[in-house]
Amino acid sequence: MRVEEPATDVGVIAAIASNFRDQLIDPETAVFGEVGLGGDVRGVNQAEVRAKEAARLGFKRCLLPKQNQEKIGGVKGIDLIGVKTVQEAMKILF
Repeated sequence: MRVEEPATDVGVIAAIASNFRDQLIDPETAVFGEVGLGGDVRGVNQAEVRAKEAARLGFKRCLLPKQNQEKIGGVKGIDLIGVKTVQEAMKILF
């Protein structure tokens, strides 16, 4: 697999973890964020646009980098959950 968009890192990791654990991720949850080599979740460009699009598509919650969540504040129709690490994201998703 080759992924060119860094903002999909957390989503790809979540999908792999979901398969490995044989547990589904809530289908009403959107996930995005870049992951560093130490497992830190880094902010991404256009986070507010991404979160608004997720809300428009019917997602009820969005897991995103804490850094972006603090800058955005809130988006109507979706709960924004900021995470700093992959480990924190996995605890929330599973």
